[in-house]
Amino acid sequence: MRHTGNRRARGKGRRTKPPTGRANLYDEVTGRIVAELEAGRVPWVQPWGRAPGTPAASLPRNALTQRAYSGINILILWGAVIGHGWPSQGWLTFRQAREAGGSVRTGERGTAALYADRFTPETEKQRARETGEEARAVPFLKRFTLFNVAQCEGLPDRLAADPAPLPECETVPEAEEVIAASGVDFRIGGERAFYVPAHDYVQVPPQPAFFEQIDYYRTCLHELTHATGHPSRLARDLAHSFGSEAYAREELVAEMGSAFLCAALGIAPSLRHADYLASWLDVLREDNRAIFRAASAASKAADWLLARRAAPRSGRKDKGALAS
Repeated sequence: MRHTGNRRARGKGRRTKPPTGRANLYDEVTGRIVAELEAGRVPWVQPWGRAPGTPAASLPRNALTQRAYSGINILILWGAVIGHGWPSQGWLTFRQAREAGGSVRTGERGTAALYADRFTPETEKQRARETGEEARAVPFLKRFTLFNVAQCEGLPDRLAADPAPLPECETVPEAEEVIAASGVDFRIGGERAFYVPAHDYVQVPPQPAFFEQIDYYRTCLHELTHATGHPSRLARDLAHSFGSEAYAREELVAEMGSAFLCAALGIAPSLRHADYLASWLDVLREDNRAIFRAASAASKAADWLLARRAAPRSGRKDKGALAS
């Protein structure tokens, strides 16, 4: 939740017209996520578990490079893991499985992930040459196919199994580090959690106010995601009145940002603001790129906070104070 004051709501976004002659990937992915939300399932809140054979809460990653996937691909790959009951968050391309000494089992079907790219049409290059202006690139999406390591055989043990999840007693200090390293003015008190953009501080109730200790950290990460939008950080537009479409879009960023941070820290994500579900559905039905933008912004926010934690303490220039 954010306190923004009485600001004028921005106008609604316009739905992007689908390209002709090929499948519209924006419509395809958005339609899938809308269907999940309409069925009462939230793609960034999955039934993670710690029992044998169930996937632990973590970000999907390339099993060979160990690089985590980001943005909309997190939702796509999480959905595939849960939908097929795979125990791993590790993924490989067909070629990578071969390079690692294994192979994709015969008959297995891959999961289509997406890669954003840009190209500059020849007509635009010509216009730029004639006018002296900069050529405008056109964004587009490309598919690439991934296979979960559970679909492969013959892989080295280090690739075939996920790292053991941390016990909760160890994830709590990790979350505390993220809060402390953020440099955000962080205050404890009151009965509600919120971020105030005008004064750039987060406030959350004390831990005893939460039924479960871990919910305190889920809430902190949600509000810290809002705080990354400040002009001194990632500079998202936070000047939205409560109840506006733009407000709902920012809440979507914060919900997913918290979920991505939780997963990166080994905490099972949960839904912090179920009352926004109807607003999110309105946004996604109106704009087929909204979930892509929100997932991208959420990934950038999570990456920003995690990078601050990873940076050497001697090199940090923290702003504000962490309330104890």
